[in-house]
Amino acid sequence: MKIVVSGGGTGGHIYPALALIREIQKEHKDAEFLYIGTEKGLESTIVKRENIPFKSIHITGFRRKISLENVKTVLRFLKGVRDSKRMLKDFKADVVIGTGGYVCGPVVYAAAKLGIPTIIHEQNSVPGLTNKFLSRYVDRIAVCFEEAKAFFPENNTVLTGNPRASEVLGQDGIIGRLSAGLKPGKPAVLVFGGSRGAKPINEAVIKTLAELGEKPYQVLYITGDVHYEDVQNEVELVGNPENVVIKPFIHNMPEVLSGIDLVVSRAGATTLAEITSLGVPSILIPSPYVTNNHQEKNARALSDHGAAELLLERDLTGKKLVDSIDKILLDPNKMKDMKKASSKLGIPDAANRLYNLMEELVSKKAK
Repeated sequence: MKIVVSGGGTGGHIYPALALIREIQKEHKDAEFLYIGTEKGLESTIVKRENIPFKSIHITGFRRKISLENVKTVLRFLKGVRDSKRMLKDFKADVVIGTGGYVCGPVVYAAAKLGIPTIIHEQNSVPGLTNKFLSRYVDRIAVCFEEAKAFFPENNTVLTGNPRASEVLGQDGIIGRLSAGLKPGKPAVLVFGGSRGAKPINEAVIKTLAELGEKPYQVLYITGDVHYEDVQNEVELVGNPENVVIKPFIHNMPEVLSGIDLVVSRAGATTLAEITSLGVPSILIPSPYVTNNHQEKNARALSDHGAAELLLERDLTGKKLVDSIDKILLDPNKMKDMKKASSKLGIPDAANRLYNLMEELVSKKAK
């Protein structure tokens, strides 16, 4: 099968696409891939590094205000459709899947107009503008949250989960712990604010370092590269407890996550897919600075089912953070209930579900 994948703009669109490609490659050696993105986007660097065939189109997103730039965007979209049609024909694509970001617009639209089977994959509980637009043209809409179904045509929408969930399974949690500087056999909580970190979370943790130092659990605290130096300066003033490991970033997150008992984090779709796949309880502090406040809605999709505690950033203090950690990690019954609830929401075979969906559409077209 020849599969075209398109997704860009943020890691939340790119990493699920890469996870899907890697998981399909494991089981279906004859599958061929072409990734279509933008040359200026993150996908250009990340996808090429994975040695996946990559082609680019030039496209920009719409401004939310009336602007002359939007006229240029429409012209870029039309050119992007023409360029995408040429690439799809040259590659002889059997199926096209878009994982989000404005680059998917012309690519998936072009495929639909050519009669090539199409899928869009929506990672969040609230869809973005591009996927809302494309939902009128594609054959199937794959979602990661039940809550997202309400935004799409019922007959075309399927719950598949996020392919990143497949990648965290089968990891060695003990090795993951040791690689991060944690001790085996002692409860561990991971605190992080996404790939770039989150200043409000960092401030809350710094204010409670002394208190955390007295706890019977250990903390792996990821500051984000851009905040690490400032955090270290603060830590030098207050002291770094032995049971708190501070790092700017970790590159083996799936391995480390598999050895963690509780996660404190933002509520990005990829993170939630990973922790529910592993059945890990969480305290979610959604970013209030994202489109349509989708992180809070993502978080509520877990907290409403007892898989997570929701702590809004406006309510975040060091005391509330530590109290929330204690309430979960020091209560075996609550831990057990939250693990069970988290596991129920996890979809560990997401990549396989998406591949089966592709096969179904390709077979249907062949008939």
